[in-house]
Amino acid sequence: MASNFETLECWKSCNDLKTYIRTEILTYLPKEEKYQLYSQLLRATRSATANIAEGWGRYHSKDQIKFLIQARGSVAEILDHSLEAVNWDYISEEKLKEVRVKVDNSLKLINGYIRFLRKNL
Repeated sequence: MASNFETLECWKSCNDLKTYIRTEILTYLPKEEKYQLYSQLLRATRSATANIAEGWGRYHSKDQIKFLIQARGSVAEILDHSLEAVNWDYISEEKLKEVRVKVDNSLKLINGYIRFLRKNL
């Protein structure tokens, strides 16, 4: 078991995705999206890492899995919002490609951790 949630590979990957979104995506959104797309993207990135952390803090694996599934949903939401940003020409296809790589990696690691926990129930 990990000594704390910060050592979990899935948390590290989601944190990297959150940092990328904050530095490379949010800064390109127009001011009129401040309380719309900007806010949604920021909350989804925070939710992914927060759910992994909260799940890690739970005693039972079944509880951890519930929070990991929530984190997985937040990561998918990040991709959806990024697709919208491309559709409105707020970000480039190149930036979307990088988001996809980071999303895919995060989902792979979250799914792997879920499998590990289910195997050890």
